[in-house]
Amino acid sequence: MIKINLLPYREEKKRAGTKRELFIWLFSFGGIILLIAVFHVYLCMGVASLETEVQSARVKLDALTKEAGNLEKFKSDKEMLEKKIGVITDLEKGRDYPVHIMDEIAYRISPQHEWLTGIAKKDDNLRVEGIAVNNPAIAQFMKNLEESPYIRTVDLVSSKQTTISGAKLMEFVLLCTAEKE
Repeated sequence: MIKINLLPYREEKKRAGTKRELFIWLFSFGGIILLIAVFHVYLCMGVASLETEVQSARVKLDALTKEAGNLEKFKSDKEMLEKKIGVITDLEKGRDYPVHIMDEIAYRISPQHEWLTGIAKKDDNLRVEGIAVNNPAIAQFMKNLEESPYIRTVDLVSSKQTTISGAKLMEFVLLCTAEKE
């Protein structure tokens, strides 16, 4: 005899396979969602960490910018002080020079024969004006000035006779080249 199985076991098998497939698909989809969520949380934590680093870097940048501003102010103050020190050094260096020139002229003049009426200095040139008894006194004064270590050359610009209080005297102008300070 032939037996015919009328129970739907194939359909049940098929349903069980479908349920298993559905369960595998849901489990896989859930796993992927879980992985995406974990990756998202990891990225958010990384972003938060980077934002904290950026904020810290901005604070450091602000502090360094402030220090750089202080450094620039310090450099400008230093430059200004160096200029002032340079001016003071130049003044100190040239301070004794006019004294030496006046001392040399006073040492080289003969008060019995020559009298000075004016001295002017422009750059390295020295203009000496005065009155002398005669031309040989002027010539002697010029020779005495040329012997000075502070005066290089002495040139007679003019010499003319003038009368002062009834006495005939020689009015003269000398142009001297002074040594560098």
